[in-house]
Amino acid sequence: MLESLKPRGGKRWPRGQKFALSAAGSVAEAAYRDAITAARAQGRTALESAQRAWAEPLRVEASDGVVLGELRGGKKSIADIARGLEDCGVTPTEVKTAVDRLTDVGLVEPAAVPSEAAA
Repeated sequence: MLESLKPRGGKRWPRGQKFALSAAGSVAEAAYRDAITAARAQGRTALESAQRAWAEPLRVEASDGVVLGELRGGKKSIADIARGLEDCGVTPTEVKTAVDRLTDVGLVEPAAVPSEAAA
């Protein structure tokens, strides 16, 4: 019942913080899309193998590619990304963890918060 009041791990981002792909993130997202497209016709095992092969050199999780894919369309908040992925069974907590990981490796960048941009 009080689950929402428990402290959560990871970085603390300002409310409404939006994120965007970095230049390296755009390249990584395109590589993810290509790998998935090539492996899709070969079955689930090939798909999972392609995801792992994509993720390992980048030091991210195989599932992080879908988060990059959500950011391909432009700046989005963690809540926006989570809404886009909820049909896939990805939780907001998983999205936040992925965003933290992707910012750590430089594939995703926090966009300027409107109050910062005005200053």
